[in-house]
Amino acid sequence: MTLYDPTNIFAKIIAGEIPAHTVYQDTEVLVMMDIFPQSRGHVLVIPKAPSRNLIDAEPATLAALLPHVQRVARAVQAALAPDGIRIMQFNEAPAGQSVFHLHMHVIPVYEGDALQPHATRRADDTELADLARAIAARL
Repeated sequence: MTLYDPTNIFAKIIAGEIPAHTVYQDTEVLVMMDIFPQSRGHVLVIPKAPSRNLIDAEPATLAALLPHVQRVARAVQAALAPDGIRIMQFNEAPAGQSVFHLHMHVIPVYEGDALQPHATRRADDTELADLARAIAARL
């Protein structure tokens, strides 16, 4: 198994070295907008504890993470009124993981709108900031 790389982009965002459209953060998690969203309002929930993915995460990290994912999904539902919400998590590149720090995707699904392929279209920063504020207001 490949080891955790503490210089990955999410670790740098958590450390404040790289900016992000933050929705929420506390001592356990950072919640931010995905800059390459698959749909309008795509959010990432990232534990601050270092782990490459779900497979090597400490059980305490996972236990703390899921309630935050549920809370964020509820806020996305309240703020954006999607027809459904997809929760996704990937482990290693062949499974679709592109940033090797554990994270959960909260993806609003709108009936009639196909999800965009991952990491193909960079979202507008103004729109991301507006969405982050709208979702944060519902937390």
